[in-house]
Amino acid sequence: MDRLRVGVVGASGYSGAAATRLIAMHPHASLAFATSDKLAGESVARELGIHFDDVTRFVPNAAAVEQADGCDAVFLATAADVSMRLAPSFAERGKQVVDLSGAFRLEAESYPRWYGFDHTAASWLPRAHYGLPELFGIPPKGAIVANPGCYPTAALLAIAPLVREGLVEPAGLVVDAKSGVTGAGRQTGEAYSFAEVDEDFRAYKLLAHQHTPEIHRSLTRLAKTASVTFTAHLLPLKRGLFATCYGRPRLGASAERVAQCLADTYASSPFVRAWPPEQVMLKRVVGTNDCHVGASADDAVVIAVGAIDNLLKGAAGQAVQNLNLMNGWDERAGLSGLHRVSP
Repeated sequence: MDRLRVGVVGASGYSGAAATRLIAMHPHASLAFATSDKLAGESVARELGIHFDDVTRFVPNAAAVEQADGCDAVFLATAADVSMRLAPSFAERGKQVVDLSGAFRLEAESYPRWYGFDHTAASWLPRAHYGLPELFGIPPKGAIVANPGCYPTAALLAIAPLVREGLVEPAGLVVDAKSGVTGAGRQTGEAYSFAEVDEDFRAYKLLAHQHTPEIHRSLTRLAKTASVTFTAHLLPLKRGLFATCYGRPRLGASAERVAQCLADTYASSPFVRAWPPEQVMLKRVVGTNDCHVGASADDAVVIAVGAIDNLLKGAAGQAVQNLNLMNGWDERAGLSGLHRVSP
Protein backbone atom coordinates (compact mmCIF):
# COMPACT_ATOMS: atom_id res chain seq x y z
CA MET A 1 0.00 0.00 0.00
CA ASP A 2 1.29 3.46 -0.88
CA ARG A 3 1.93 5.62 2.13
CA LEU A 4 0.24 8.98 2.58
CA ARG A 5 2.84 11.73 2.26
CA VAL A 6 2.54 14.18 5.16
CA GLY A 7 4.34 17.47 5.59
CA VAL A 8 4.80 19.24 8.91
CA VAL A 9 5.10 23.02 8.99
CA GLY A 10 6.72 24.29 12.16
CA ALA A 11 8.41 21.00 12.92
CA SER A 12 10.91 22.24 15.50
CA GLY A 13 8.36 23.49 18.03
CA TYR A 14 7.21 21.14 20.76
CA SER A 15 3.96 20.10 19.09
CA GLY A 16 5.47 20.12 15.60
CA ALA A 17 8.37 17.94 16.66
CA ALA A 18 6.00 15.48 18.33
CA ALA A 19 3.87 15.36 15.18
CA THR A 20 6.93 14.81 13.00
CA ARG A 21 8.09 11.89 15.12
CA LEU A 22 4.65 10.29 14.99
CA ILE A 23 4.38 10.63 11.21
CA ALA A 24 7.90 9.30 10.68
CA MET A 25 6.95 6.10 12.50
CA HIS A 26 3.37 5.80 11.20
CA PRO A 27 2.48 2.50 9.47
CA HIS A 28 0.46 4.19 6.69
CA ALA A 29 2.22 7.56 6.31
CA SER A 30 5.61 8.93 5.44
CA LEU A 31 7.22 12.27 6.13
CA ALA A 32 7.12 14.37 2.95
CA PHE A 33 8.83 17.45 4.38
CA ALA A 34 9.41 19.33 7.63
CA THR A 35 9.93 23.06 7.95
CA SER A 36 11.92 25.06 10.47
CA ASP A 37 13.82 28.31 10.09
CA LYS A 38 16.06 27.49 13.03
CA LEU A 39 17.02 24.03 11.71
CA ALA A 40 16.89 24.64 7.94
CA GLY A 41 19.33 22.32 6.18
CA GLU A 42 19.75 20.01 9.16
CA SER A 43 18.79 16.32 9.27
CA VAL A 44 15.27 15.76 10.59
CA ALA A 45 16.14 12.30 11.91
CA ARG A 46 19.18 13.53 13.80
CA GLU A 47 17.67 16.70 15.24
CA LEU A 48 14.46 15.04 16.42
CA GLY A 49 16.01 11.78 17.55
CA ILE A 50 14.05 9.65 15.08
CA HIS A 51 15.66 6.25 14.64
CA PHE A 52 15.00 5.45 11.02
CA ASP A 53 17.01 5.59 7.80
CA ASP A 54 16.06 8.93 6.29
CA VAL A 55 17.87 11.80 4.61
CA THR A 56 15.07 14.39 4.89
CA ARG A 57 16.34 17.89 5.72
CA PHE A 58 14.42 20.74 7.26
CA VAL A 59 13.41 23.46 4.80
CA PRO A 60 12.62 27.07 5.74
CA ASN A 61 9.07 27.92 6.79
CA ALA A 62 8.72 30.29 3.83
CA ALA A 63 9.13 27.31 1.48
CA ALA A 64 6.17 25.41 2.93
CA VAL A 65 3.67 26.02 0.12
CA GLU A 66 6.35 25.19 -2.46
CA GLN A 67 6.38 21.67 -0.99
CA ALA A 68 2.65 21.15 -1.57
CA ASP A 69 3.03 19.11 -4.75
CA GLY A 70 5.13 16.59 -2.84
CA CYS A 71 2.58 15.86 -0.12
CA ASP A 72 -0.95 14.52 0.31
CA ALA A 73 -1.59 16.04 3.74
CA VAL A 74 -0.08 18.69 5.96
CA PHE A 75 0.07 19.42 9.67
CA LEU A 76 0.35 23.12 10.53
CA ALA A 77 2.13 23.52 13.87
CA THR A 78 2.34 27.27 13.43
CA ALA A 79 1.03 30.42 15.06
CA ALA A 80 -2.64 31.13 14.37
CA ASP A 81 -2.00 34.07 12.05
CA VAL A 82 0.42 31.95 10.01
CA SER A 83 -1.97 28.98 9.81
CA MET A 84 -4.74 31.36 8.73
CA ARG A 85 -2.71 32.16 5.61
CA LEU A 86 -1.27 28.70 4.94
CA ALA A 87 -4.24 26.39 5.48
CA PRO A 88 -6.32 27.64 2.51
CA SER A 89 -3.27 27.45 0.24
CA PHE A 90 -2.93 23.73 0.93
CA ALA A 91 -6.66 22.99 1.04
CA GLU A 92 -7.24 24.67 -2.34
CA ARG A 93 -4.61 22.34 -3.78
CA GLY A 94 -6.61 19.35 -2.57
CA LYS A 95 -4.38 18.52 0.38
CA GLN A 96 -5.70 17.26 3.69
CA VAL A 97 -5.06 19.94 6.33
CA VAL A 98 -4.87 19.50 10.08
CA ASP A 99 -4.19 22.81 11.80
CA LEU A 100 -2.81 22.61 15.34
CA SER A 101 -3.30 26.34 15.96
CA GLY A 102 -6.49 28.19 16.83
CA ALA A 103 -6.88 29.75 13.39
CA PHE A 104 -10.05 27.85 12.46
CA ARG A 105 -11.68 27.10 15.81
CA LEU A 106 -13.85 30.22 16.23
CA GLU A 107 -16.17 32.59 14.37
CA ALA A 108 -14.52 35.42 12.42
CA GLU A 109 -15.72 38.13 14.80
CA SER A 110 -13.95 36.48 17.73
CA TYR A 111 -10.41 36.77 16.36
CA PRO A 112 -9.69 40.46 17.02
CA ARG A 113 -10.45 40.07 20.73
CA TRP A 114 -9.00 36.65 21.45
CA TYR A 115 -6.15 36.41 18.92
CA GLY A 116 -5.42 40.05 18.11
CA PHE A 117 -5.97 39.94 14.33
CA ASP A 118 -8.74 40.13 11.76
CA HIS A 119 -9.41 36.82 10.06
CA THR A 120 -8.54 37.03 6.37
CA ALA A 121 -9.74 33.52 5.47
CA ALA A 122 -13.20 33.83 6.99
CA SER A 123 -14.85 31.96 4.12
CA TRP A 124 -13.13 28.79 5.33
CA LEU A 125 -14.39 29.03 8.92
CA PRO A 126 -17.85 27.52 8.24
CA ARG A 127 -16.15 24.63 6.44
CA ALA A 128 -13.67 23.92 9.23
CA HIS A 129 -14.26 20.84 11.36
CA TYR A 130 -13.51 20.93 15.09
CA GLY A 131 -11.41 17.79 15.43
CA LEU A 132 -12.37 16.32 18.79
CA PRO A 133 -13.35 12.89 17.47
CA GLU A 134 -14.97 11.49 20.60
CA LEU A 135 -17.53 14.31 20.61
CA PHE A 136 -17.75 15.57 17.03
CA GLY A 137 -16.93 12.56 14.87
CA ILE A 138 -14.98 11.99 11.66
CA PRO A 139 -13.80 15.06 9.73
CA PRO A 140 -15.72 15.51 6.47
CA LYS A 141 -13.87 15.34 3.19
CA GLY A 142 -12.36 18.64 2.12
CA ALA A 143 -12.61 20.34 5.51
CA ILE A 144 -9.75 22.04 7.27
CA VAL A 145 -9.48 20.17 10.55
CA ALA A 146 -9.18 22.57 13.47
CA ASN A 147 -7.28 20.44 15.95
CA PRO A 148 -8.57 21.41 19.41
CA GLY A 149 -6.49 23.21 22.00
CA CYS A 150 -5.02 21.23 24.86
CA TYR A 151 -7.12 22.82 27.62
CA PRO A 152 -10.41 22.45 25.71
CA THR A 153 -9.63 18.80 24.94
CA ALA A 154 -9.30 17.81 28.60
CA ALA A 155 -12.17 20.03 29.78
CA LEU A 156 -14.66 19.09 27.07
CA LEU A 157 -14.04 15.37 27.26
CA ALA A 158 -14.74 15.57 30.99
CA ILE A 159 -17.76 17.88 31.16
CA ALA A 160 -19.42 17.85 27.71
CA PRO A 161 -21.13 14.43 28.06
CA LEU A 162 -22.71 15.63 31.32
CA VAL A 163 -23.97 18.78 29.60
CA ARG A 164 -25.29 16.76 26.67
CA GLU A 165 -27.17 14.37 28.96
CA GLY A 166 -28.72 17.21 30.97
CA LEU A 167 -26.97 16.28 34.22
CA VAL A 168 -25.32 19.65 34.78
CA GLU A 169 -26.49 23.21 34.23
CA PRO A 170 -24.74 24.45 31.07
CA ALA A 171 -24.67 28.04 32.33
CA GLY A 172 -22.15 29.11 34.93
CA LEU A 173 -19.62 26.33 34.37
CA VAL A 174 -16.13 26.82 35.80
CA VAL A 175 -13.01 25.20 34.34
CA ASP A 176 -9.86 25.35 36.47
CA ALA A 177 -6.97 23.81 34.53
CA LYS A 178 -3.21 23.37 34.87
CA SER A 179 -0.59 22.57 32.23
CA GLY A 180 3.10 21.85 32.02
CA VAL A 181 5.26 24.55 30.44
CA THR A 182 5.49 22.89 27.01
CA GLY A 183 1.87 23.95 26.54
CA ALA A 184 3.11 27.50 26.02
CA GLY A 185 5.41 26.48 23.17
CA ARG A 186 9.11 27.26 22.95
CA GLN A 187 9.40 30.44 24.99
CA THR A 188 12.57 32.42 25.53
CA GLY A 189 11.24 35.01 27.97
CA GLU A 190 12.25 35.20 31.60
CA ALA A 191 8.81 34.05 32.79
CA TYR A 192 9.42 30.58 31.32
CA SER A 193 13.02 30.10 32.43
CA PHE A 194 13.84 27.25 34.80
CA ALA A 195 14.55 29.54 37.74
CA GLU A 196 11.17 31.25 37.36
CA VAL A 197 9.04 28.15 36.76
CA ASP A 198 10.62 25.60 39.11
CA GLU A 199 8.83 25.24 42.46
CA ASP A 200 6.28 27.86 41.42
CA PHE A 201 2.60 27.83 40.47
CA ARG A 202 0.58 30.63 38.94
CA ALA A 203 -2.45 31.54 36.88
CA TYR A 204 -2.07 33.37 33.58
CA LYS A 205 -4.16 35.19 30.97
CA LEU A 206 -7.00 35.67 33.44
CA LEU A 207 -10.26 36.43 31.60
CA ALA A 208 -8.24 36.71 28.38
CA HIS A 209 -7.24 33.16 27.44
CA GLN A 210 -8.03 32.24 23.83
CA HIS A 211 -9.29 28.80 24.86
CA THR A 212 -12.25 30.34 26.70
CA PRO A 213 -14.34 31.01 23.55
CA GLU A 214 -13.26 27.65 22.15
CA ILE A 215 -14.68 25.78 25.15
CA HIS A 216 -17.79 27.97 25.10
CA ARG A 217 -18.40 27.43 21.39
CA SER A 218 -18.22 23.65 21.72
CA LEU A 219 -20.56 23.63 24.70
CA THR A 220 -23.12 25.74 22.83
CA ARG A 221 -23.30 23.00 20.23
CA LEU A 222 -24.74 20.86 23.04
CA ALA A 223 -26.70 23.48 25.01
CA LYS A 224 -27.46 26.95 23.63
CA THR A 225 -27.37 28.65 27.02
CA ALA A 226 -23.90 27.44 27.98
CA SER A 227 -21.44 29.80 29.61
CA VAL A 228 -18.03 29.12 31.11
CA THR A 229 -15.32 30.79 33.16
CA PHE A 230 -11.90 29.35 32.35
CA THR A 231 -8.62 29.89 34.16
CA ALA A 232 -5.28 28.43 33.04
CA HIS A 233 -2.40 27.76 35.41
CA LEU A 234 1.26 26.96 34.81
CA LEU A 235 2.60 23.82 36.47
CA PRO A 236 6.35 23.36 37.11
CA LEU A 237 6.30 20.28 34.86
CA LYS A 238 7.44 19.68 31.30
CA ARG A 239 4.20 18.13 30.10
CA GLY A 240 0.81 16.99 31.28
CA LEU A 241 -2.49 18.84 31.70
CA PHE A 242 -5.24 18.48 34.31
CA ALA A 243 -8.67 20.15 34.09
CA THR A 244 -11.20 20.35 36.91
CA CYS A 245 -14.71 21.41 35.85
CA TYR A 246 -17.46 22.59 38.19
CA GLY A 247 -21.17 22.96 37.51
CA ARG A 248 -24.55 23.01 39.22
CA PRO A 249 -26.33 19.64 39.19
CA ARG A 250 -29.66 19.06 37.52
CA LEU A 251 -32.28 16.61 38.70
CA GLY A 252 -30.87 13.08 38.71
CA ALA A 253 -27.20 14.07 38.80
CA SER A 254 -26.05 11.69 41.51
CA ALA A 255 -22.43 10.63 41.93
CA GLU A 256 -23.31 7.26 40.42
CA ARG A 257 -25.18 8.75 37.47
CA VAL A 258 -22.48 11.20 36.37
CA ALA A 259 -19.81 8.52 36.67
CA GLN A 260 -21.91 6.11 34.62
CA CYS A 261 -22.54 8.78 31.98
CA LEU A 262 -18.81 9.11 31.32
CA ALA A 263 -18.31 5.35 31.36
CA ASP A 264 -21.12 4.86 28.84
CA THR A 265 -19.96 7.71 26.60
CA TYR A 266 -16.45 6.35 26.22
CA ALA A 267 -17.08 2.61 26.49
CA SER A 268 -15.90 2.02 22.91
CA SER A 269 -13.31 4.79 22.71
CA PRO A 270 -9.72 3.65 22.16
CA PHE A 271 -8.27 6.70 23.91
CA VAL A 272 -10.70 8.03 26.53
CA ARG A 273 -11.17 6.05 29.72
CA ALA A 274 -13.48 6.76 32.63
CA TRP A 275 -12.02 6.35 36.12
CA PRO A 276 -13.11 7.14 39.66
CA PRO A 277 -12.21 10.85 39.76
CA GLU A 278 -9.63 10.50 42.52
CA GLN A 279 -7.75 8.05 40.29
CA VAL A 280 -7.42 10.45 37.35
CA MET A 281 -3.80 11.60 37.40
CA LEU A 282 -1.10 12.90 35.09
CA LYS A 283 1.36 10.04 35.53
CA ARG A 284 -1.10 7.66 33.88
CA VAL A 285 -1.46 9.67 30.67
CA VAL A 286 1.81 11.53 30.02
CA GLY A 287 3.49 9.88 27.02
CA THR A 288 0.20 8.60 25.58
CA ASN A 289 -2.71 9.79 23.44
CA ASP A 290 -5.08 8.86 26.26
CA CYS A 291 -7.45 11.07 28.18
CA HIS A 292 -8.63 9.92 31.60
CA VAL A 293 -11.86 11.39 32.90
CA GLY A 294 -13.95 11.05 36.02
CA ALA A 295 -16.88 12.74 37.71
CA SER A 296 -18.77 12.93 40.97
CA ALA A 297 -21.68 14.96 42.32
CA ASP A 298 -23.70 15.89 45.38
CA ASP A 299 -26.71 18.12 45.90
CA ALA A 300 -24.65 21.30 45.39
CA VAL A 301 -22.08 20.63 42.69
CA VAL A 302 -20.95 18.36 39.86
CA ILE A 303 -17.18 17.99 39.51
CA ALA A 304 -15.63 16.44 36.40
CA VAL A 305 -11.90 16.01 35.83
CA GLY A 306 -9.78 15.23 32.80
CA ALA A 307 -6.07 14.52 32.35
CA ILE A 308 -4.03 14.40 29.13
CA ASP A 309 -0.54 14.78 27.73
CA ASN A 310 -0.73 18.32 26.34
CA LEU A 311 1.61 17.51 23.44
CA LEU A 312 -0.13 14.28 22.40
CA LYS A 313 -3.89 14.08 23.00
CA GLY A 314 -3.69 17.86 23.42
CA ALA A 315 -1.91 18.45 20.09
CA ALA A 316 0.15 16.07 17.91
CA GLY A 317 -1.43 12.77 18.93
CA GLN A 318 -4.91 14.10 18.31
CA ALA A 319 -3.76 15.45 14.94
CA VAL A 320 -2.66 11.93 13.96
CA GLN A 321 -5.94 10.53 15.31
CA ASN A 322 -7.82 12.94 13.03
CA LEU A 323 -5.60 12.02 10.08
CA ASN A 324 -6.37 8.34 10.68
CA LEU A 325 -10.10 8.99 10.67
CA MET A 326 -9.89 11.12 7.53
CA ASN A 327 -8.29 8.23 5.68
CA GLY A 328 -10.38 5.37 7.03
CA TRP A 329 -7.54 3.83 9.03
CA ASP A 330 -7.67 2.33 12.47
CA GLU A 331 -7.98 5.28 14.85
CA ARG A 332 -4.98 3.95 16.80
CA ALA A 333 -2.58 3.74 13.83
CA GLY A 334 0.74 5.29 14.76
CA LEU A 335 -0.46 5.84 18.33
CA SER A 336 -0.93 2.37 19.81
CA GLY A 337 2.78 2.04 20.53
CA LEU A 338 2.84 5.09 22.81
CA HIS A 339 3.17 4.38 26.48
CA ARG A 340 3.17 6.40 29.65
CA VAL A 341 6.53 7.67 30.85
CA SER A 342 5.87 7.09 34.56
CA PRO A 343 6.29 3.65 36.19
